[in-house]
Amino acid sequence: MRILVPVKRVVDANVRVRVSASGSIDTIGLKMSLNPFDECAVEKALQLREAGVAAQVMVVTCGQATSQDVLRTALAMGADDAVLIDTGAASATLDPLTVAGLLRAYMATNDFGLVLCGKQAIDNDIGGVAAMLAALLGWPQALNASALSAHGPHWRVACGDDGGTSTWELDGPSVVSADLRLAEPRRVTLPSIVKAKQKPLTTIDGGSLGVDLTPRMTIDELRDPPVREAGIKVADTAALLDALAVHHPFDNLGARV
Repeated sequence: MRILVPVKRVVDANVRVRVSASGSIDTIGLKMSLNPFDECAVEKALQLREAGVAAQVMVVTCGQATSQDVLRTALAMGADDAVLIDTGAASATLDPLTVAGLLRAYMATNDFGLVLCGKQAIDNDIGGVAAMLAALLGWPQALNASALSAHGPHWRVACGDDGGTSTWELDGPSVVSADLRLAEPRRVTLPSIVKAKQKPLTTIDGGSLGVDLTPRMTIDELRDPPVREAGIKVADTAALLDALAVHHPFDNLGARV
């Protein structure tokens, strides 16, 4: 069985971005990295391969030639093969449905038993690719996975959110999106980085897959979040309760301070 892990190149999670006067984010000079959620997905896929559940782990990304660096990172972690779907100038406007369509078109000529991806990218936080790809493929899906294991022909997946955790059993080929709790990514060593340069990396022209790259989503406005107001210090519990009472924080709970 082969596992496909779609990944994305994003601004490093430790870098603070700013919106320019033109209403855009200039990424020139900023450190770019593998999306953290995708990194967890790669790690879990490698663990499944090491456990004998899968025979091969392939990573794929949609973008320009610059996205090869995150593919090399995944190869250095231990992925077997990497594919870049080169979308050229359209890369800056790819929306989740377009990415899902490109992935489905690529998978039409390849056999995979599991698609394991990050639940969202930290640059837009939409988190729609996994669900859209599952719908296009007609495969079962499990989102925000915190645990994943194989049970015969089934995948057992624990999915958690603020309301609790549910366990799902998926039949056959499936799409699963990874939460950060799914796996702790391994460290990439210098020797593995050197070896990754020798691993196969295939480039496919995105236009050859027959997918319309015209954006279906547009950004109307991009701005920094409002500056948070300074907090206050209170002398004692009574003063704290008085300060809270002004804002009525417990009204929705049926209580009143």
